[in-house]
Formats: sequence, C-alpha cells, structure tokens
Amino acid sequence: MTQSCGFVAIVGRPNVGKSTLMNRILGQKISITSRRPQTTRHQVMGIKTVGEAQFIYVDTPGIHLQTRDRNKAINRFMNQAASQALRDVDCVVFMVDRTRWTDEDQVVLDKLTHVEAPVILAVNKVDWLEDKTTLLPWLESLSARRDFAAILPLSAKDGINVPELEGEVAKRLPEGVHYFPDDQITNKSQRFLAAELVREKVMRQLGDELPYQMTVEIEEFRDEGKVIHISALMLVERHGQKKILIGDKGERIKKIGIEARQEMERAFDAKVMLNLWVKVKRGWSDDDRALKSLGYNLD
Repeated sequence: MTQSCGFVAIVGRPNVGKSTLMNRILGQKISITSRRPQTTRHQVMGIKTVGEAQFIYVDTPGIHLQTRDRNKAINRFMNQAASQALRDVDCVVFMVDRTRWTDEDQVVLDKLTHVEAPVILAVNKVDWLEDKTTLLPWLESLSARRDFAAILPLSAKDGINVPELEGEVAKRLPEGVHYFPDDQITNKSQRFLAAELVREKVMRQLGDELPYQMTVEIEEFRDEGKVIHISALMLVERHGQKKILIGDKGERIKKIGIEARQEMERAFDAKVMLNLWVKVKRGWSDDDRALKSLGYNLD
C-alpha cells in the first residue's frame, strides 16, 4: 500500500481548545492545558501513525491581538510561532468556540487568506451550547466567511466528532514516506515536557493571581533508569510574584511540586525526584535575548 504523510496545523485564537484537541487525537497528553488563555507558548508536534498514514499535528499558541498590555516580546514570539506553523503545511484545522466570533477569530481568518492548504473549520465546545437550535444557522453563517474544505461541530474534551475530523484530515494527506518512526508521538524532549508540566500546574493554580511573567527552566534532568532527578527553576519578574508562588510557609510551591511530580511519573513511567526553585529575573518576558536563552526559539 502507498504511504501518506502530512503536516496539519491547529490554529485559532487563545483558549479555544487547540491543545485539548491534539491530546484527544493522540490519546495522551503532549500539550499542557489550562483555562487561561495563552497556555501554549511553543509549537508542539504530535505524531499519530495509523497503518500507512502518518499525521503530524502542530499545536500552536493562540493568535491574539497585540494590545498595549499584550505587546511584549513573548507575545510577539507566540504570534510568530503560530504564523510560522502555517507555512508549508498540508492541511489546517481552524478552531473557533461555539457561536462566538471575536476580533481575534477574524485575525486568524485573515492570516489564512494566503494559505493554499485546505482549511477545515472545527467549531469546538458545542456540548456547552444551551440552545442547540442556534448551531445550524451559525454553521451556515460561518460557511460564508470562507470556502472551507469542511465544517465540523465537535467537542475536543469529550471526543464528540473528533474521529470525523480525523477522517476529513486523512482525505487531505498527500502521498509520501513517513518522516518519523511509527512509534514516535512528539518532537519534544522529556526535558521540555517537564518544564511545561510545572508551568501548567502554576497556571492552573495561580492563573488569576499570577500574570504571564512566569516561565520554567530545567537546570537538571538526570535519568538514572528507575529514577529521574529534575531541578526546575521558576522565573518571575517581581518579588511580589515570587511570594505568591511560594505561598504561606511554602504551601503553594509544595502543592505545585506534588502535582507536577505525579504527572511526570505518569508521563515518563519512572519515579521522579523533583526540586523546585523560584528566582526573580526582571523583564525577561520583554527581552528577546532572554527569551532565546530560555528556549523560546522558532522551530
């Protein structure tokens, strides 16, 4: 049989469920998720091989308007990472949220104007709709915005219509040899995933209290077979943020550490010894050189 293989970019504004969709398709967690917008900061590849077909999904940061409070170097990096993912792809999954259309959805649609690859519109979170009768007219109005290859209402969280979406993508995979071994599921290292899991726990616990000036740097990742030793440095921009992250008598950082370690042990199938530290590094989120040194590089 002839092999097929292709790159599929998952794009949309922040917080529409792109990472949840990719994790659902892969059947395991590759991209971190939280209810906060802009949880995803990097392009993350998820690879799924089914028989002769290899799907290379690219989860992307949410494309957002660059307002005064969202015009730092890190915001520009995230928009560039998402835009770059649209180059040379074989298919695009454009995600929107139920029956809402925002200025940021329009920004994403405008970016797709010059994309020659077929664009599938995925209308997510339809299980949340209180009035299901609004869905059909809404889908019809969306179809007027662009000649989409397909329009699918779905729920990434519950898996509703996700197999149908995969089927639409499969129709558009070009013939070609597989780029990755059939058992590989991502292009990211365990070291990268460890940093992301710590950041996820911080965002889930402190999303409202701690702004986005927080990142995680892995200082040590030592795999001794049955035990992995990890030291993670959490960088913030102000002393007040450090205080919040540590919490009263260290309770917050302890809880973050327990949750991150448990998830790492599931992901790496090994015992994990995790040490967490907090350090103030002023202005890192608006410093291009600092971002590069912290691993914010366009793939």
